[in-house]
Amino acid sequence: MNDNGQKILVTGALGFLGKNLIQELKNRGYETIYSCDKDTTEDELKGYVSSATFVFHLAGVNRPKDEKEFTEGNCAFTEKLLQMLEEAGNRAGVLLSSSTQAELGNPYGISKREAERLVREHGERSGADVFVYRLPGVFGKWCRPNYNSVEPTFCNQIASDLPVTVNDPEKRLRLVYVDDVVEAFIRTMEGEPLYADGFCRVAVEHEVGLQELADILTSFRKTRGDFSVPDLSDALHKRLYSTYLSYLPEDDFAYDLNMKCDERGSFTEFLRSIDCGQVSVNVAKPGITKGNHWHHSKNEKFLVVKGEAIIRFRKIGTEEIISYRVSGEKLRVVDIPTGYTHSITNTGDTELVTLMWANEAFDPNRPDTFFEPVTEE
Repeated sequence: MNDNGQKILVTGALGFLGKNLIQELKNRGYETIYSCDKDTTEDELKGYVSSATFVFHLAGVNRPKDEKEFTEGNCAFTEKLLQMLEEAGNRAGVLLSSSTQAELGNPYGISKREAERLVREHGERSGADVFVYRLPGVFGKWCRPNYNSVEPTFCNQIASDLPVTVNDPEKRLRLVYVDDVVEAFIRTMEGEPLYADGFCRVAVEHEVGLQELADILTSFRKTRGDFSVPDLSDALHKRLYSTYLSYLPEDDFAYDLNMKCDERGSFTEFLRSIDCGQVSVNVAKPGITKGNHWHHSKNEKFLVVKGEAIIRFRKIGTEEIISYRVSGEKLRVVDIPTGYTHSITNTGDTELVTLMWANEAFDPNRPDTFFEPVTEE
């Protein structure tokens, strides 16, 4: 997209929200982005402020060594930033990332509530558009574990196969996903904010119990053992799974599958799910035929990705044989209907590699697989 000449200032550029926002702004074609962090000089900040057309004020302090840092980081810096804008005569829009902690009476909440007041008063004085987000817990990639949020801490511990302690199992958490937050922020800058109770809001919000959160994340670790896929139809599960994977140790991205090998080749299950069946990789040596069975209800799809093969079918109770020639040179999916005995033969001189999908995972107690040769040969 065209950035329409926007010159965007992001304070707290090195923080969790800042990094995610800046990367997405770049993805969308915004070219002039001023990054402000703790090492930015006052003169540099004044220069950014004088030319910015929109300000994302994300900088703040939430875990200081001394409580007075709340005031310095959340109030004094906000006041300085707004004063610079007014002195420059700049009516750029200002978006403040606040916190639901502002509803509470703790020192952090008090400082965030004061920052909100300063931003609103700046809007009244200058005529600039101002937007205040009271965010609940934000989770997603690049959030620091063992710091301010339980989600990255749990993700980091579970991904590293470390024990997790849940001190208050019944505690309920309100959460928003960082990609949804970034989407809301950018839409606000582009003139499409969402409001609720006097504050801007993120379109999608989640609620989960602390023990439930730990259980969901723990289940992700177990999927490597049973090759299962999490319930991605649930929005929270889907976002948590993406977050969890971002915390895997860099030497633990890969894991082995259970290859079942014999003289014919191999068969290896790759993925399975409750709702979407099972995906496997079948390798056959030259001249080898596999299959020669049929199913009552189980149906499959075959996709040859390497080599050459012929897939044969015969409807149970009939003699006619239907054949399909397939090759990794031209990818083509072949459906395996119920009630047809079927086989696949490697007709080439190299290994045949076939991706196989079945609508249900294999159950040894109910295999629904019945031997019957396709041909009499």
